[in-house]
Amino acid sequence: MNLLGMTTSEIEALVQSAGQPRFRGRQIAGWLYKRNANSIEDMSDLPTAFRAKLGELATLFRSKIATSNASPDGTTKFLLELEDGERIESVLLPYKDRVSVCLSSQVGCAAGCVFCATGIGGMVRNLGAGEIVDEVLTLQRESAKRISHVVYMGMGEPLLNYDNVLKSVHLLSDEVGIAMRHITVSTVGITPKIEDLAREDLQLTLAVSLHAPNDLLRNKLIPIASRYPLAQLLRVCREYTSKTRRRITFEYMLIGGVNDSVALAKEVVALLRGMLCNVNLIPYNAVEGVPMKRPTQPQIKAFRAVLEDGGIDVTQRMERGHSISAACGQLRRRNS
Repeated sequence: MNLLGMTTSEIEALVQSAGQPRFRGRQIAGWLYKRNANSIEDMSDLPTAFRAKLGELATLFRSKIATSNASPDGTTKFLLELEDGERIESVLLPYKDRVSVCLSSQVGCAAGCVFCATGIGGMVRNLGAGEIVDEVLTLQRESAKRISHVVYMGMGEPLLNYDNVLKSVHLLSDEVGIAMRHITVSTVGITPKIEDLAREDLQLTLAVSLHAPNDLLRNKLIPIASRYPLAQLLRVCREYTSKTRRRITFEYMLIGGVNDSVALAKEVVALLRGMLCNVNLIPYNAVEGVPMKRPTQPQIKAFRAVLEDGGIDVTQRMERGHSISAACGQLRRRNS
């Protein structure tokens, strides 16, 4: 078993099974999540004999940075190599008032969104909770400032890896110390898992990829969405906001000539009116081999104006990392 991904209480139970006092577990957890240890040998305040014993009971694997690529705005994309040789991408996003990271939750993705690079390579496997937390800790080493915000918007569909993602959320909050309100989990709309997440009653932010206000167009853009009709998704989202009192963010990628018309904007208003939510507009980011284009600035403004006139709170994604293929929808497992 990998120590990274275990809670303090789980590590305490492990060390007690080896005849050690519980406080050794707290020491180890501190080394993992507060001091960002790279190996068991780094844990210098543990007795030498116990470090050797611990190495027999568990491992401590940390991902390796295969490549990194920085853009002029400071955004840096990392290609991380995992223990089995698989690779994922994670993104460090420094802002004036915070440092955020965009995390992957799977190697590849099965959602099949037609505008997204991640799904091109298909689905390989889920990431373990420890591998997800490792992304944050590895990128923390590369950041001059403390990472304060986390978004599960990298490779993969987080709610199709529900148990590992949920455990990693608790680890990042309880062990690493990132505030739950600064954690965002994004989904294409896996309705049964949104219901499960509502029952957890966490104060994180849920982001739902909408991208179209009707099933006909949405199913073309997000093939897996055909399993989760919009009427069902919206019902579950309303129940989620009622339970958690947390506003949902609906992500809407604007694709020129596809889903950016004023008529569709009016459908979005009708769909979301009265819900505790906001819409985040994301102009399409080019993906090699995908015949889609960004909308014009006048079209973006017109679409946004319809939403705002309809009483919908609207934000527009800050353009970050586009030049290094680190923007929304551009992540894939390759040296680029």
